Amino acid sequence: MKKKVGLLGGTFNPPHIGHLVIAQQVLEKANLDEIRFLPNLVPPHKENDETVTAEQRLRMLEGAIIGNPKFDIEKIELQMEGTSYTYDTVKALTERDADIDYSFIIGGDMIEYLPKWYRIADLMGMVHFIGVNRPSYSHETPYRVEYVEVPNLSISSSYIRDSVKNNKSIRYLVTDEVYRIIKEEKLYG
Repeated sequence: MKKKVGLLGGTFNPPHIGHLVIAQQVLEKANLDEIRFLPNLVPPHKENDETVTAEQRLRMLEGAIIGNPKFDIEKIELQMEGTSYTYDTVKALTERDADIDYSFIIGGDMIEYLPKWYRIADLMGMVHFIGVNRPSYSHETPYRVEYVEVPNLSISSSYIRDSVKNNKSIRYLVTDEVYRIIKEEKLYG
């Protein structure tokens, strides 16, 4: 029987408790064996924020998942050149790991955006999609997506970055370790 692994991609700039809640809920509700956080180098749909390096984002992500043996980090996109397209990543992972059945976890914002994804028709034949609710977004799509209900937490990385920039508290929005890294490395200020 193949190992069932969920991939949760993003910039994780910074990783926050919303990411962790989604991962834990999907792990349990979709009966997965493991969640791998998939930090990207250059996402196709966001501008690159060069004030925080990929290494710093990776360090924060490592700090965020400490203590959960079912969480890991998949670094493949950090090692790829150029823009990170899910199609290229999933193709490389499925070729590398024939013994793993991958699922790709997306939020409501990405569910709506699926028709615009690079090589979406091919991608649909390669990976199982799991969509989670996100406030203010629909989960309607013409594509096959398993839907998992998760608690609505309106936390975003941009909100956290803005809060730090404006000297507002981010306690309890990120883990203690991520909080420590942000403070020590004076990120987002």
